[in-house]
Amino acid sequence: MQSENRLFDDFVKVMNGAAGTLAGMGREAEGAMRERMRDFIGGLDMVSRDEFEAAKAMAVAAREENAALARRVATLEQAAAGAPASRPARRAAPRKSASAPK
Repeated sequence: MQSENRLFDDFVKVMNGAAGTLAGMGREAEGAMRERMRDFIGGLDMVSRDEFEAAKAMAVAAREENAALARRVATLEQAAAGAPASRPARRAAPRKSASAPK
């Protein structure tokens, strides 16, 4: 046999309302925290993935160009070492013209 007690019914209704309110507050707090984290991370001057990939590609190209130039310098140094030493260029002495007064 079930007793009908209004006190228990009212207590259950209050508890259900409190549980719903707490759940709503939890969702609202989570949303606010997400928004604050977005603002915080947005202000950190972080690069996007596309910008990072572009900079990475430029760095790879620069390394390849650097390696090619290093090989070219090494080849030129070998060629210069194998070639006879060139004499320093002499300055030509100014010529005296025959018609110049003495």
